[in-house]
Amino acid sequence: MYPPTKLSRVVDGIRYDVTEATLLAGDNYWADGSNTRYGRNTFLYRTRKGRYFTVTLTQWENERNTLEPVSLARAIELYERQLTEHVVSFEEAFPDVPVEDA
Repeated sequence: MYPPTKLSRVVDGIRYDVTEATLLAGDNYWADGSNTRYGRNTFLYRTRKGRYFTVTLTQWENERNTLEPVSLARAIELYERQLTEHVVSFEEAFPDVPVEDA
């Protein structure tokens, strides 16, 4: 599945909108131009004001697409572990988080 081009939701008085946010990463991947992960994909976004949220798209019966705000800590965890297809670098995704060299 490709990231959504239109999806928004208001949570606790805050509007999260994929058209106004930066796509950071996803767990979608392709081999020979076709999606090899069929069924459910998650995408991580950052808003202009520095809030993070995920969008999960599903093709499974009786499931709905979701948009959920996540904390900075959860966003970093998703970026580093689960969402392996990075659209931007760690430094761009989390500009206020210091990175140390090993």
